[in-house]
Amino acid sequence: MDRCSIGEAAKKLGVSISTLRRWEKEGRLVAERTSKGHRRYRLDQLMRVESSDASKRITLGYARVSSHDQKDDLKRQKELLQLFCAQRAWSFEIIEDLGSGMNYRKKGLIELLNRLLSGEIERLVLTHKDHLLRFGE
Repeated sequence: MDRCSIGEAAKKLGVSISTLRRWEKEGRLVAERTSKGHRRYRLDQLMRVESSDASKRITLGYARVSSHDQKDDLKRQKELLQLFCAQRAWSFEIIEDLGSGMNYRKKGLIELLNRLLSGEIERLVLTHKDHLLRFGE
């Protein structure tokens, strides 16, 4: 039976290595260990986790612009996110926001954070990392 490393398993499932370690602690995955202690996951087990997890969790796209006069850019971001997710056959939703990257109280950002913390989000997709938040200088 084929086995793969933790890095290969994370890539296949589209999650981080730390997520796989957490799933192992929760009993969702069982890793076999090599003689040197490296984790190896059976591919058939990963496929079961992938199919059961995929039905519960979605991909969340987040699009943000700073002002109303950037509506065309917001539309372009949403279209890019939708295309990116659809090409990968991910179940997804897009949250859009209007406001400064320095404003931590935006309605969409608060929704995004609450949904991430609830565990219902499998992955977050952005067009640019600074569209999520910016930090003061």
